[in-house]
Amino acid sequence: MTNSTQHWIEKAQYDLGTANAMLDTGRYLYVLFCCQQAIEKALKAIISERTNEMPPRSHNLARLAELAFVDMSKDQMEFVNDLTTLYLKTRYPERMEKAAYEVNAQMADEAFNKMKEMFEWLSDLLYQK
Repeated sequence: MTNSTQHWIEKAQYDLGTANAMLDTGRYLYVLFCCQQAIEKALKAIISERTNEMPPRSHNLARLAELAFVDMSKDQMEFVNDLTTLYLKTRYPERMEKAAYEVNAQMADEAFNKMKEMFEWLSDLLYQK
């Protein structure tokens, strides 16, 4: 595994831990933000490892999956598209306030569990080469 790949996977693991901490403290919008970041960085680790190139500066998870040559199921693709949409809402203050009211404990918990499952799957793909 290259240094760049290792860097991306460590950052992804950090975001996974932060998502868990945010879930424990009831900061549900940030759970989803960190879930998106963990998946983004896991995909960037795969891109880095498979292409030996720096991943693009993109937050579009579906596009990153494509660049990583990762075939996702319909459910996985739906999930990453939802995460990407919500991530974009958290980037702009006028959209963030509304998004914060849309996210509840159940939504955050479900997203966190899906993210962990996807993170493990992506990690397996990374180590399979």
